[in-house]
Amino acid sequence: MKDVRRIVLIIVGIFASTRSGDALLHRSFLNQKKMACNVSEMWSPKMPEGLELEYVHHPLTMKRVVNLIIAMERLKAGGSEPVLSTEFRDEHLLSIMLESIVEEHIVYESHSVPTEEFNWIEDAECTMTDSQKRSLIRADNVMELWAVMLQGGSEGRKVHLNMSTYTDPTPSNQAIPVALRIKDTDLYLSCHKSGDEPTLHLEAVKDKDSLSHFSTDSELVRFLFYRRDTGLTFSTLMSARYPSWYISTAQGDNKPVEMCTESASRYRTFTIQHLTQA
Repeated sequence: MKDVRRIVLIIVGIFASTRSGDALLHRSFLNQKKMACNVSEMWSPKMPEGLELEYVHHPLTMKRVVNLIIAMERLKAGGSEPVLSTEFRDEHLLSIMLESIVEEHIVYESHSVPTEEFNWIEDAECTMTDSQKRSLIRADNVMELWAVMLQGGSEGRKVHLNMSTYTDPTPSNQAIPVALRIKDTDLYLSCHKSGDEPTLHLEAVKDKDSLSHFSTDSELVRFLFYRRDTGLTFSTLMSARYPSWYISTAQGDNKPVEMCTESASRYRTFTIQHLTQA
């Protein structure tokens, strides 16, 4: 079996030479023929009866080398059988080789990152009143909404809102993402920090299509509020960008609508009355 190991070493040597610069391919035809004759003269007298060593000059792959090595090991392991006698035929060798085939598998890894986006669903016109029955109006000369107890004949001052609903990438919130725009304007309610705390603003958006869909880490999240309905008629509106901060009204009348936390002494529940589909 030492001869078998030498044959394997020669095969591996041929593979290594073909992989290191194709030096063997640049040799002359006479040198190739001479090398083939030398190999044949060196090893053919020592080959077992019934087997011949044939030198074939073509590129080898690591897969073929591994298959040959495994086949040689199987031949060596079968010492109790006269596999190297004159009864050893081509089909015996073929059978051993087929049993020892090393298959190559290319595995492609695909990373499917779920897209977390808010996607617009629909618009609806609505009005809002706080738990004290006060309506929201747009204050004069300032970009603010106020909560006011309207008297008879002043219903026209009430602000009508277009409420846009969105798909929720985190439905475990059990709330609906919405954006609020004053009807017939490009002014949206937004929540972003002014100083140390989140504050409520009226912000103009010229390109409304930009709010049709956006990622959860987009700056546009400042326009979204999570609407959570409590009971039959009341709802809260929590900032999507700053959780635990809510749209709220003050205890006194004619005061701005602002953001607050749950512990603040302000009113955080509203009655949202839907009028028509926008």
